[in-house]
Amino acid sequence: MDTHAAAQSGTRPVADGQAFDVAALERWLAERLPGFAGPLSVRQFKGGQSNPTYQLETPGALYVMRAKPGPAAKLLPSAHAIEREFRVMNALAATDVPVARMHLLCEDESVIGRAFYVMEHVAGRVLWDQTLPDMAREERSAIYDEMNRVMAALHRVDPVAIGLGDYGRPGSYFERQTARWSKQYLASVTDPIPEMDRLIDWLPAHLPAYARDDTQVAIAHGDYRLDNLMFHPTEPRVLAVLDWELSTLGHPIADFSYHCMAWHIPPGTFRGIGGVDLAPLGIPSEAEYVQRYLARVNEGRSGGLTSEALMPDWDYYLAYNMFRIAAILQGIARRVVDGTASSAQARQAGAGARPMAELAWKHALKAGARSV
Repeated sequence: MDTHAAAQSGTRPVADGQAFDVAALERWLAERLPGFAGPLSVRQFKGGQSNPTYQLETPGALYVMRAKPGPAAKLLPSAHAIEREFRVMNALAATDVPVARMHLLCEDESVIGRAFYVMEHVAGRVLWDQTLPDMAREERSAIYDEMNRVMAALHRVDPVAIGLGDYGRPGSYFERQTARWSKQYLASVTDPIPEMDRLIDWLPAHLPAYARDDTQVAIAHGDYRLDNLMFHPTEPRVLAVLDWELSTLGHPIADFSYHCMAWHIPPGTFRGIGGVDLAPLGIPSEAEYVQRYLARVNEGRSGGLTSEALMPDWDYYLAYNMFRIAAILQGIARRVVDGTASSAQARQAGAGARPMAELAWKHALKAGARSV
């Protein structure tokens, strides 16, 4: 759950634990990347908790490189799959989903000691504060509507048509994801969190009927939120969706409800807008936002999902996604303890695992109260 959106938070010298042979990278790129001409200088983006992200600069061009963590890192199973990031963005280039242009993927770890890929540098805005304090009401409305439009566009893409039919396992998405993040959490526990143990048992036992519908398959981004979008410098238009590390084939409502958690998380906790008076700001309510998404994703299709069918189980979806975030944050906390975290903000992020798990359990209790 990290992002090269961190480009907008500045760069710093490459951290000792994430350093590599720049001369070897320069030689490799000179042989393979059309138009590349050194000398090459490298800096590391300040953000990003998982896969370190670098700015590559030559006299004539800027590039972005994403890599697996340094050799000292203890990689959790299925984590840091930068090859998948490259593949999904490369495939989506032919769709209505805006993505950065992919240049090269290197899976040969002998080059710089780990796998990496190089993509274009997209110049634009990353908006970190979801209340968009420096914008006019109409600008905020346009930004949120564009964010909604792009997510619906992603979920309308036919994975098979763009060569991603095998990008994830078919069926049982919620069950498999719950099992995956349960294992990731248990593999990275530092101080036990009782709510996580309860959720590991509760989530599989209370799966809603729609979540069991295996005909619902889409490309799931896995971490779709405002600050994982690169907006045009002056227009309310997304130039690139960033951070595809957690993407897979999955249930679209899992992906969309993750995105909607912002309406339930207070500002300052995890970049949320929970409790904010949204109407004066021009930001849609969650109900309005859900309706817009459903209208877009159902357009031209028969038998689409309705909010009346979706919302009774909404607290389950929120609990599931908050559990998932808590597991990810716990992984960051583990890397802090191990000394392999790739971001200066890692300690603060890791500390968020417990409050996120507690919030998830509150939604689980609300969901459970309905089903009694």
